Amino acid sequence: MLKYVSYDIVFREIPDETTLALNLSNCPNGCPGCHSWWLQEDRGEPLTEETLAGLLGCYGNAVTCLCFMGGDAEPYEVARLAAFLKQTTTIKVGWYSGRSVLPSDFPVHHFQYIKLGPYIERLGPLSSPTTNQKLYRITDDGEMIPMMYPSR
Repeated sequence: MLKYVSYDIVFREIPDETTLALNLSNCPNGCPGCHSWWLQEDRGEPLTEETLAGLLGCYGNAVTCLCFMGGDAEPYEVARLAAFLKQTTTIKVGWYSGRSVLPSDFPVHHFQYIKLGPYIERLGPLSSPTTNQKLYRITDDGEMIPMMYPSR
């Protein structure tokens, strides 16, 4: 079961969206220099449909997107919850995976945004021209369109 450790409203994770970012635990990637090392541990509260609905209910129309931050240990559970949100809300759904590629047959059509790639400090974040990370907009038919991330 997915567990969330924390959440926050962020403005830079998904361009042009006010995003509720949910930090998920049990990250299996172990990236060197990880700024959120505690997310590698088994901690937090279970993430269910009811939890998602409650969190979004607290913010009303103040957020336009929910982004799962992590969840690489259970990618198909992330996709299942994304499908739930897509069926029951009008909010956009994103996922940040620290992996460079998605699992085979992954249902990308449940998302509007997917960000891939581990954070490698020397390459910089998504806003850096040297980054290894990629952000995609997902079309209704599941096509992954690369997005340019605005620099500061």
